[in-house]
Amino acid sequence: MTNKKRGKMGKIKGFAIQFLPFVEISNLNSTGRIKKILGIVLGNNILILQGRLKAEEEARLIGDTMAMIGHVKGFKGIELAVISGNGNDQGGFFGKIRQNLANSLAKGDLGAVTIIGPATIVKDIKKNPKKIELLLNG
Repeated sequence: MTNKKRGKMGKIKGFAIQFLPFVEISNLNSTGRIKKILGIVLGNNILILQGRLKAEEEARLIGDTMAMIGHVKGFKGIELAVISGNGNDQGGFFGKIRQNLANSLAKGDLGAVTIIGPATIVKDIKKNPKKIELLLNG
């Protein structure tokens, strides 16, 4: 999905929403994952990542973006939100074992979705159990 609109000075500002299956970053190390994600976000894209990063990778991603503010022209940081499954017991004991095994083989929590966008485009990401609101800068 692409959206283009005219800014105050007549310049066209655009962004894209990009979906990234976790399998595309599962074989990368932490540094490689963060570089790939930053490359997408710095390209004015809102990223929807299947699964979630490890806690230390999320912290490093945020730290790296904070260090970039003021050094990369026009970059004002990122907005990040993780939406996990609703936690309902679907499948009982063996279902949980199967899900945990699948997540460990994939090296990530595939029952979650991570949304990452540049702060110049994404104003806020609000979530509740029934919906996600992605508020964009106008």
